[in-house]
Amino acid sequence: MLLFCGEDPKSPHGFPAGLRYSSAVAALGGHIEGSQAVPDRRIWLDGELVPWHAATVHVLSHSLQRGSLVFDYMSVKDTHRGPAIFRLDDHVTRLLRSAELVGLPLERSAEELTAAIVSTVRANPGSTAVKISAFLPSIEIDVVPVDDLVSVAIAAYHPGRDIAAYKPSRVDRRDVLRIWVEKCVRNRRSDIVPPQAKVAANYVSPMLAKWRARKNGYDEILLVDEEGYVAEGPTTNVFIVGSDGALQTPSTENVLPGVTRSTILEIARRDGLTVRETQVRPEELMAAREVFLTGTTAGVWPVVSVDDQAIGDGSPGITSQQLRSRFQEVVSGADSEFLHWLTFVNPA
Repeated sequence: MLLFCGEDPKSPHGFPAGLRYSSAVAALGGHIEGSQAVPDRRIWLDGELVPWHAATVHVLSHSLQRGSLVFDYMSVKDTHRGPAIFRLDDHVTRLLRSAELVGLPLERSAEELTAAIVSTVRANPGSTAVKISAFLPSIEIDVVPVDDLVSVAIAAYHPGRDIAAYKPSRVDRRDVLRIWVEKCVRNRRSDIVPPQAKVAANYVSPMLAKWRARKNGYDEILLVDEEGYVAEGPTTNVFIVGSDGALQTPSTENVLPGVTRSTILEIARRDGLTVRETQVRPEELMAAREVFLTGTTAGVWPVVSVDDQAIGDGSPGITSQQLRSRFQEVVSGADSEFLHWLTFVNPA
């Protein structure tokens, strides 16, 4: 719960000292439901738009207890034609692939899910992100569910205003990153759960490793695979710019095929950059001219140091900055070559 006391001139969220909690929640656009602050949003749950607080599942549900929930996360961008979902079809395709990889019997079609996502965004003005989850809500005894009915929930919201603002503290997003290469926890293994599946269980080990790195002053981690090659971050892909100016990123054999990753690859190729999808050794990070991460939330995120060693001159490189600018042009609809990646929410 947020606490507003008179000792500090302002709360972490900018509210004057002494402002009542209920008033602060109202100022954020939310309300109090029992003792829990919730935003005024509606979530699509199995075909019905329900209030945020009503989109619940039992604590003993299979997906919560076994980690079998699959999900995908996409962005909503401001464009000259209003809000648009970026690469919606690709995200839906990846969700269905995740369900297939973990054996989740999701029976809804891509067309159904696409229409539901658009209607959810339309019902939640001001949203900048969408998370779609497919899960087993039933309470089960065994690891194999007897009731294999899969539910789908779609939430469209603003991460800052609807979630982060209600937290008692926050992690400030930096413009550049200090990275730690994780030495103990390996990346997701294909013989356990395929790394290409966005399934809840795949995020426990990276969570623990990143938590530890954060406590040691780092912003993000990179995981390596079983052979010691650089794989990915917990929610990001990694790129390096070599001494020859070529762009290099690990192939998708051992990493999640990031939608932003493929976006940057296509933009780079269209702009005439040399691109290689191949194995990357940790020492290549240190020797690189530039390093940056990509992700739905991150976009293009420059790295200034790895394991306390400066990358280049310790500031964002030219290629990273150029690709970040190009990415913003594409997602805002300013580049007509890539308009097919935008699904406009409101009718023309």
